[in-house]
Amino acid sequence: MSITIKNESEISKMRIAGKLAAEVLEMIEPFVIPGVTTNELDQICHDYIVNEQQAIPAPLNYRGFPKSICTSTNYTICHGIPNDKRLKKGDIINIDITVIKNDYHGDTSKMFCVGDISQHAKRLINITQECLMLGIEQVKPGATFGDIGHAIQKHAESHRYSIVREFCGHGIGKNFHEDPHVMHFGKTGEGEVIEVGMIFTIEPMVNIGKRHIKVLKDGWTAITKDRSLSAQFEHTILVTPEGNEILTLRQEER
Repeated sequence: MSITIKNESEISKMRIAGKLAAEVLEMIEPFVIPGVTTNELDQICHDYIVNEQQAIPAPLNYRGFPKSICTSTNYTICHGIPNDKRLKKGDIINIDITVIKNDYHGDTSKMFCVGDISQHAKRLINITQECLMLGIEQVKPGATFGDIGHAIQKHAESHRYSIVREFCGHGIGKNFHEDPHVMHFGKTGEGEVIEVGMIFTIEPMVNIGKRHIKVLKDGWTAITKDRSLSAQFEHTILVTPEGNEILTLRQEER
């Protein structure tokens, strides 16, 4: 595994890309309402990234992915392809944004509620966000990637939820996906040692039911095999001498 350590110039570009990705999630929030299609959300995000931010939507044509964002509703775990189906009251949806600015990537996602949602859906979303933040808390020089995975897995399973194991966080920079693979399960003290200057995503996918997945015929959309609800949050993280910096922090989280 060859994990690249980013220099100051690269870090400053990653800060910009991360900020832009966060701004897309802030911008799209008022549009996530009953009756909107995920294709419409995709178009709004695409236009904003290209025209307002003068940036590039990284998913578009990445390994053949046909859209500018990923939209994963209800029992879709990740990589949902925007389409013409309308969102309805009670749906939950993850919107995953990756932008490229000055050749560098910023990658982030969050859950949105469509109108009023059920209590068990609210609880899943809250616990999943807590899992992400507990994972981020482990990020500091000298810790290991196993520390991140363990913190996330322990919290999810303590609430009788399951962690999806087929997808993970990843290094990021000039490339969308770099080393390391950041697992969302594991044991403390195991895995590579975390060093200053590393930049990677943490993006736990948490299911109400069992962890098993099924990928649809489109080759992208991953759903829960038992059709139970799934949630995900993602941030891009820089390792600093003091600990970490969330490069994709939104205003609501400050």
